[in-house]
Amino acid sequence: MRTELKPTRLDRVFSRLDREPERPAHIDVPVMTRHRVVLFSSTLAFYLAIVWAVIITSWLVRLDWQIMFFRPYQQWPEIHAFLDYYVVLGQRGPTAVMVAAWLGWRSWRQHTLRPLLALGVSLLLLNITVGAAKLGMGRLGPHYATEIGSNEMWLGGDIFPSGHTANAVVTWGILAYLASTPRARRWLSALSAVTSLGVGLTTVYLGTHWLSDVLLGWAAGLLILLALPWFEPLISRAEAWIFSLRDAWRDRRTTAPAPAPAPVGTSTLRTPGEEAASVRDTGIAARAPHAPIVPLHLPSTPHLTRSERSPVTPLGHRRPPHADRMTRGTSSARPVAGG
Repeated sequence: MRTELKPTRLDRVFSRLDREPERPAHIDVPVMTRHRVVLFSSTLAFYLAIVWAVIITSWLVRLDWQIMFFRPYQQWPEIHAFLDYYVVLGQRGPTAVMVAAWLGWRSWRQHTLRPLLALGVSLLLLNITVGAAKLGMGRLGPHYATEIGSNEMWLGGDIFPSGHTANAVVTWGILAYLASTPRARRWLSALSAVTSLGVGLTTVYLGTHWLSDVLLGWAAGLLILLALPWFEPLISRAEAWIFSLRDAWRDRRTTAPAPAPAPVGTSTLRTPGEEAASVRDTGIAARAPHAPIVPLHLPSTPHLTRSERSPVTPLGHRRPPHADRMTRGTSSARPVAGG
């Protein structure tokens, strides 16, 4: 009987850690549906209602003062140490680093820059909208309040809306926004909602924010998440542009310059002196050891012995030639008989 090995939990974890060969096709990009437009409009109306209620010093401002006088940090001091660390989940720097690390790994694994670009766009919108509202309304916090019962608006503060709350909504909510399956989106939405709710209430417990600051922070963060589908075309164009730059840079690195062709019509004949100089410059030491050095200017003719060489009359011979002089080595004609 043949048995097959069943993969363990560790094997399944490592198989999921393997990089996917290409961008998954099942990742859907959210679009601005009618339902999302209705939610965005309702959240914007709630945002404006909170601002108006604080400006006119309504019952919401009175509730802020009642909670401030209640001093929750004195009523339950045993959880103060824990909440000092828990509120870090709403600070922009640590949360942005943690979420960016996770989304960076997802971008590398799925061959797409959309997670990191979506995080960057959401944080940019958060800094612009929440920062402008803080500086524009200039509300003072509970620890710096000047007059009991006042709304403390336009006094140079920067706590309305709550930056911790809005940052918790956006930073942890972007994980649900970028989820690839409906089930993961539901679980991450619930987790981000609980986290941002806890961060907002923690700031009220510590006395750093009014309750109305937290309400406005929730609305500000939710507005950014609901408006992200409007920026998806911009994110897609930015991703395509970055990838085109990367491909052009890779092509520039891999393409080597072609050698320049020799000019047509130039003569390759050189004088013996130029030939010897070129050989000396290019490295005579690179020749094989014990190889005979043959002068390049000598003609390649067979070596002849002295007897085989043709006689040559040296230039500048002093004795003029005589017609009656016989050459040495030849016998002269003698008379047969004397007389």
